[in-house]
Amino acid sequence: MKQYKSQVFPKTESPFDEADYFSKKLFHESDIADLAFDFFHDLVDYSVIDVRSKEDYKKVHIPGALSYPSGILPKDTFPKDSPILVYCWGPSCNGATKSAARLTAQGYRVKELIGGIEYWLKENCPVEGSDTSREALYWQYAFLNR
Repeated sequence: MKQYKSQVFPKTESPFDEADYFSKKLFHESDIADLAFDFFHDLVDYSVIDVRSKEDYKKVHIPGALSYPSGILPKDTFPKDSPILVYCWGPSCNGATKSAARLTAQGYRVKELIGGIEYWLKENCPVEGSDTSREALYWQYAFLNR
């Protein structure tokens, strides 16, 4: 009989300090509940950047968010030490991750909002824009024809 090993928790020693991994992950990510808490308590003293297209931003976005598609900022838009939170569509989109990597390489302090606008809507958080219907939003293949 063939013996199988767990794919989730294989019985091998970790090559790195796991506590350090999770601490670093929290240093680079934030979630919907954290951002909603900051909004509710008026603690948003950082820039929230929507990295989706200008058209998608106009339809719906997080209140106060700024639109910088792909996270491309004009030179000297923000001081290098100002904190920035970036988001895109949701868990199936890595646009925020790419933008965070680009902005971090330029010297900005950046966190990625995990869940993006999709989960912001699912959690019934406030939105702005021309289509605030709260229907689920996803990037679509048809967008490539734009």
